Order: sequence, then C-alpha cells, then structure tokens
Amino acid sequence: MSDEQHTDDQQDGPGFDLGLPEAAPAVTAAPAAASPGAYRVLARKYRPQNFADLIGQEAMVRTLRNAFSSGRIAQAYILTGVRGVGKTTTARILARALNYEPADGAPGGPSLDLAVMGKHCRDIIESRHVDVMEMDAASNTSINDIREIIESARYRPVMARYKVYIIDEVHMLSTAAFNGLLKTLEEPPEHVKFIFATTEIRKVPVTVLSRCQRFDLRRVEAGTLTAHLSGICAREGVTIEPEALSIVARAAEGSVRDSLSLLDQAIAHGGGTVSADEVRRLLGLADKGRVIDLFEALMKGEIARALAEFRDQYDSGADPAVILTDLADFTHLVTRLKIVPDAADDAALVEAERVRGSEMAQGLSMRVLARAWQMLSKGIGEVQQAPKPAQAAEMVLVRLAYAADLPTPDDALRRLKDQPPP
Repeated sequence: MSDEQHTDDQQDGPGFDLGLPEAAPAVTAAPAAASPGAYRVLARKYRPQNFADLIGQEAMVRTLRNAFSSGRIAQAYILTGVRGVGKTTTARILARALNYEPADGAPGGPSLDLAVMGKHCRDIIESRHVDVMEMDAASNTSINDIREIIESARYRPVMARYKVYIIDEVHMLSTAAFNGLLKTLEEPPEHVKFIFATTEIRKVPVTVLSRCQRFDLRRVEAGTLTAHLSGICAREGVTIEPEALSIVARAAEGSVRDSLSLLDQAIAHGGGTVSADEVRRLLGLADKGRVIDLFEALMKGEIARALAEFRDQYDSGADPAVILTDLADFTHLVTRLKIVPDAADDAALVEAERVRGSEMAQGLSMRVLARAWQMLSKGIGEVQQAPKPAQAAEMVLVRLAYAADLPTPDDALRRLKDQPPP
C-alpha cells in the first residue's frame, strides 16, 4: 500500500492511520446502517489529531518539542519512513503546531501542545486552510509546479503565522524541479516553512537533504501495535482474541495503516468477534502451533511427518511460500531466544512461541539454526518462482530434514581429525 491518495486527503483531513480520535468527545461511531456510505474505515477514523496521539515516534516528538520550546524552528523538514507510519499525518500536525493560536485570541506562539483546538486547527485538519498548501509530487513533478510555489512564497500569509508547503512523495519531483527549489529552500522568506514526506529518501538529492531537518519515522514495534489495536477494538466494541491481534500486528510489518486495514477486514470477516483461526484463514497463514510442529519434525529429521503436516496445512488453504516464510520467522525467533533469552518477554509472541521456542533454543546449536535459515531463505525464492509451488516447497523440506541429521562442516572436520590414521 502506498501513502494516502491525494483525493482522500482533501476530503478527510489529517494523515494516515496512527493514533486515536480527538481527545475532546468520546468516540461513539454511528451505526453503519444509518446512512449508506457513512461508515469510515478504521484507517481513516483513527488518525491522530496531535503529537500526543502518535505512537512509536517518541524520539521525533521529543526533538520537536525541545526545538519549539527553545525557538529553534527549522525552515524545512523532511519526513521519511515506510508506508503507513505517519509521514503525511505528522506533516499536517506540524503545520498545526507552527500556526497554533489559541481560539480565545490570547497571545501565543508555535506550540506542540495541541490538545485544545486552536484558531486555525480545524481548517488545517480538513485541508482547507488558505495558508497551508499540500502538493502531491507524484502528479506535480515539473519545474512549472515548483515555479508556482516559488512565486506564491513571496507573499505573506493571509491568516496564519506561516505559509506552510507540504509536498508529499517529494522524491517524485524532476531534477529540474529540485534544482528550481534549492534557492528558495535555502533562504526562504521568514514567513515560509517547507515540510516534505517521502518513502524513498535515497532518491532525494543531497543538496535538498542538506537544507532540511530530517526525521526518520520508525516502524512501530509489534508489541506497541498490538496494544494500540487492542484499544481500538475496545472502543469499537469488538471482541478479539489476543493471538489474533498479535497476528495482525506482525503481518502489518510496522505499518499502522496496514494493521488497521487488516483489522477492519478481520472484523468484517468475523462479524464483530474475531478469532485467531479466522485471521489466519483470512491472511492465508498457517496455525502458529502447527508451524512449530513442522519445524520440530524437520529438526528431528522426521521427513514423513513433516510432509504430512505440510500437506495438511496446504490443504487447509495456507500458501506454500507463506509456510516456508513462517518457518524462517520461527528459525529467527529460536536463534534470538538462544542469544537473548529475555526476548521471550515480547508481548507480540504467542504462548506456543514463547514456551516451545525457548525449549528448542536450548536443544539446537547455532550452526544448525544458521544452516536452516540459509536453506529456508533460498527455498522461499525457489517456491515463489516455481510453476508448482507446493512441490517445490516439499523438496525444500526434504533437503532441510535430511540436512538436520548431517554434521556441520566444523563437526565433520573435527570428526576427521579425531579418527585414528589407517
């Protein structure tokens, strides 16, 4: 999934899918049947309204708070990170912070304390403030588009403290557009601020990066994401198993928007009650306990049992490449538990992973785990390219099971040295 589409932004206001609704009134979603098309997906409903609502980006918020309190406000910011971590959301909230004025007309300056709606906040949230302009660089790539920005930047803001230009997917600008922006970006008028967002920071020229304060928005950790999703389910009145939340959080790979989209789909699939088995079937995943059973059979060299377990999972709807990916993930987990036993305390782990993973970490050597990881990593690519993925996956499992009984190269050399000469 890519960042929010421009048309969606114009209609619905702030950002992506992080955080909670506004703090003022309690969230009471209207019944979906009340009006056709009235339902708002979770990814849009639970966008943050202020920095306190952002999750997983504490370092950035702390830096901005200190900068604002000391008056060290930069002329340009660039926000980067994977999809769905809140780049455009943060840009809009930052525009609110730069132009924050108390609604009662009391004197005030730029502030990150946005719990109380200010004079310009509602218009900025709804993307209709005359002094906060957003541009999607994916559809406005030319130097002519940048000329319009340069020309309008000469004039003072109409209502707010600053003119703020938010350019999403800035890496899509042409070379000429980047070059045309450089002078204004380096020495902008005192009433102008630039905020860029991009998923491809390497494609942004270093001449632009050197003129901006850069913030790398982190992937949200699975444990934090699980707690966040649990809170949303409580607000929505949805009953969901903790293991199902863990599955959704890990499938999202750190993207809050992806996690909310998957959760929305799971809720619709389960009719308001979501179980872990339903989420697995929805995502084409194998039961985590069965993946561990398969891993155990492979490590013991029990190839017949392993193939029977694989075929059973495949017949249940699990994708062969996903099964191997789950095996690789569990191999990685066991390796981590062997090195860092405290990793078992991760809230995103299910009980079977925590208990059985720790047991296998004690019984398997690091060499065996490293070899299994290499074979699975190579096998996943083979299965994805094979005309018959199930057969290719079975051959990978056969290699892995037979290799489990073989000594590692170091063990083989040691045995040869220990053998008496003929």
